[in-house]
Amino acid sequence: MYRVWNFVTTYSLLLVGGAVIALIWANLDPVGYHQIVEFPIFFNDHVGIEFGEWAQRYGEGYGVYAEAGTTRVLSLHYLVNDILMAFFFAVAAKEVWEAVVLKNGALRGRKAATPLFATAGGMLGPVIVYLGLASYLGSDVYDAVARGWAVPTATDIAFSFLVGRVVFGAGHPAVRFLLLLAIADDAAGLVILAVFYPSAELAPHWLLLSVLAAIAAFVLFNWLPRKLEGDDPMRPKSTWTRQVLSFWPYLIAGALSWYGFMRAGLHPALGLLPIIPAIPHADREFGIFSEAEQYLTDLLNHTQHLLKHPVEVVLLFFGFLNAGVEFTAISAPTWLVLAGLLIGKPAGILAVGWFAAGPLGLGLPKGMRRIDLLVVGCVAAIGFTVSLFIASVAFQNGAVQDAAKMGALFSFAAAIIAFVVGRVCKVERQSS
Repeated sequence: MYRVWNFVTTYSLLLVGGAVIALIWANLDPVGYHQIVEFPIFFNDHVGIEFGEWAQRYGEGYGVYAEAGTTRVLSLHYLVNDILMAFFFAVAAKEVWEAVVLKNGALRGRKAATPLFATAGGMLGPVIVYLGLASYLGSDVYDAVARGWAVPTATDIAFSFLVGRVVFGAGHPAVRFLLLLAIADDAAGLVILAVFYPSAELAPHWLLLSVLAAIAAFVLFNWLPRKLEGDDPMRPKSTWTRQVLSFWPYLIAGALSWYGFMRAGLHPALGLLPIIPAIPHADREFGIFSEAEQYLTDLLNHTQHLLKHPVEVVLLFFGFLNAGVEFTAISAPTWLVLAGLLIGKPAGILAVGWFAAGPLGLGLPKGMRRIDLLVVGCVAAIGFTVSLFIASVAFQNGAVQDAAKMGALFSFAAAIIAFVVGRVCKVERQSS
């Protein structure tokens, strides 16, 4: 049973399963599906979506749950998208933090230069294609979809990694290149979400709560124990803090930071990000999805290991609550998102990556050809998780959002395209 569970979570089949169930349910019983998605958990005045917006989303029959005097509703959708998905973004942020800060981090030095350039191309290309085609379709279409320009910029890091391993083989240098690109893409995506898609009217002073929570957690539970134990090689105070207090002080700080983000108007799913640098971390990393990292004893890696399976369950619910789109919703935004991902991303990665590797002289990893950039671009065009998330915050609930989500779901076609392009480009798989 453990092996079956490990296989399911490793290949993110829970996320796919949730999305498939949602698609079937939404097309057979759309009213019932949406009433499950927006099921009210808690009526209150502090956390959740505005009551009027919730009532509109829930649809006919919302009055059964109405409670006089409350202004917000903590719905199932809000619980998953705005609260629990914070742990998913925290895990992604941990990988970005390691890659940037650690001495042997993947995004440090010359080795990261070409992937970073390719990442920029892989984000710029989809925007150009998306907005260019929208403009060609007329001002009405452009005005309706322009806010979703970031939807096709995303790369689903987990699925891209898995497809990349199948196309190139686990030992091919292009797989490592793809991971660097996906990590950088995730980092840029977090910035885009924070800057361009605030969840409410901005109140920046509330970010002080997040900053103070992160500083307090770092000083009291990371820096101070190390300071008090001096040069003692046994590290008794740090060990006691890690073993006895564990992640609880950082979880409390994370809750405060989350609330600060929510009140500041930034998307609260990003609320745990300031806490990640405060957590004690080893001076090395073995790379994302590396099994060796589970044997590191520092608190950050330990916490990530504890979160692995719970986050997969969260992704199951995320897929179920966000992928339920009726096929009748397919329209211009669907094809715009799909074109941005399937055309803009491979073209951008190939063009800018080739320029960086050739004319700029930054080169490629040994054993990787320039034509492999095209295949990498095709693999990276799988937007899925993050594209779905951006679509849900870029557009109001309704036809345009549903159409954009359908484009994100259809981006799985990039896996098939990557296999075909890999064959045409004569990619030689390397198993080790």
